[in-house]
Amino acid sequence: MPEPVPDFSLTNVAAGPDPFSLAALPDSVDFAVLFFQRDHYCTNCRKQVQQLAERIDDFHGRDAEVVSIVPEPVERVESWQESYDLPFPLLADPDIEAGEAYDQPVRFGILGRFSDFFGRMPEIVVVDRRGTEPEIAWVHKGSSTFDRPDIDEILAKLDSLNDSDVPSEMV
Repeated sequence: MPEPVPDFSLTNVAAGPDPFSLAALPDSVDFAVLFFQRDHYCTNCRKQVQQLAERIDDFHGRDAEVVSIVPEPVERVESWQESYDLPFPLLADPDIEAGEAYDQPVRFGILGRFSDFFGRMPEIVVVDRRGTEPEIAWVHKGSSTFDRPDIDEILAKLDSLNDSDVPSEMV
């Protein structure tokens, strides 16, 4: 049985609809690739969004949109956009609404829940939008700030989903 896809509405400080929601994406976008970041200060997160920007055409060529979600206030997320000029949605999630809805991993128990610096781990979720209802097609939950698949691995996953040519619920 397909896993339901939580939708959310968050402020977008970069390209795409603002406020951002999955439903606001154009119908031509088959996949939303959600990158849940650790926090504003995370150097691995900052490197990742820059690498994603360099490879954005590879995602768009697969009818996929990259969406980066940062559990921080709008002002901090805007500083990323000012620094990196990202060509994809960059969302501020100050109340961790989307992170909680998608069960973003948190380490160190209670301490990790109260301090994103200690606890919030990266997560990637591929949402397949080709069926009548969007569904979660693939998830990677990081166990450390370094635990992230490389971009080629994510693109290969999108290729395998595209090769199926039907929504993942039908595969």
